[in-house]
Amino acid sequence: MKNVYHIENEIKKLRDGRVNPKYKTSSVILPALLGFLLRIQSLNELKFLLKENEFKNIFLKNTNQPGIDTIRDTLKVIELDGLKFIFRHTVKKA
Repeated sequence: MKNVYHIENEIKKLRDGRVNPKYKTSSVILPALLGFLLRIQSLNELKFLLKENEFKNIFLKNTNQPGIDTIRDTLKVIELDGLKFIFRHTVKKA
């Protein structure tokens, strides 16, 4: 995913409508994307995995990971054009 599709570069470009966010959009979207890739069935299941620090290796050390409320609020206001671009680029490359 990292070497072929370069998704992490595109995720860094994503923007959302939050005012004075505590976490960068890319830091919030990454656990949601991993949840999707791992076929996590609900935000409640994702919440449990975040509490159990299952994604601790994807964040830099001494960095707090966003909570499920932050992820949910960001997904509500994220700019869809950036996600559509990532989707189209990934499908085209695949």
